[in-house]
Amino acid sequence: MLKLYYAPGACSTASHIGLEESGAKFEGQALSFAKNEQKAPEYLKVNPRGRVPALVTDEGAIVENTAILDYVAAVHAPQLMPTDPVRRARALSLMAWFSNNVHPAFTHISRPERFATDPSVFDHLKATGRENFHAALKEIDGLFVGKQWILGDTFSVVDGYALVFYGWGKRIGLPVEELKNYTAWKDRMLARPAVRRVLERERNVLVAA
Repeated sequence: MLKLYYAPGACSTASHIGLEESGAKFEGQALSFAKNEQKAPEYLKVNPRGRVPALVTDEGAIVENTAILDYVAAVHAPQLMPTDPVRRARALSLMAWFSNNVHPAFTHISRPERFATDPSVFDHLKATGRENFHAALKEIDGLFVGKQWILGDTFSVVDGYALVFYGWGKRIGLPVEELKNYTAWKDRMLARPAVRRVLERERNVLVAA
């Protein structure tokens, strides 16, 4: 059986949603960042980088959301990823941008110590990260113009990844509700039973009372 290691509220929510939507049987193992469980010796045997998500398969562990989501779709739910080579490449390109640009912008806010050793520059890093992250959310908002889902008319694993950043924006008090396209899509996401199950399981800010 598949086993997903995730941390509630982290980027691993993307893989969690992808698996839940796929219908594949899997065991979920939540790790607590507050308790530094991602650095525990047992977990480092799964992912020596000490990051989430990690998906353990019969062939070994797969790490990074983009790889996990592509694998889940390929093996368990081909309807969740475009099969046309160009459309699939665009989906992978979008997830790569999420991983390489959008996520690091937020990390400048939440973990400035990863980017500088001088605490005196932390406030500047946080402020710059906030500006860059907000700009990324506005760009994502534009991707939904005239679309039901982020790739068009069909729900995909990429949608679960995009939801992570909306939740993070809300968590840090950005005016995400002003992003009309992103917000309308978020409401469609929350109406999906699989998405709702994951968010409630993780006690996500988007379903908090």
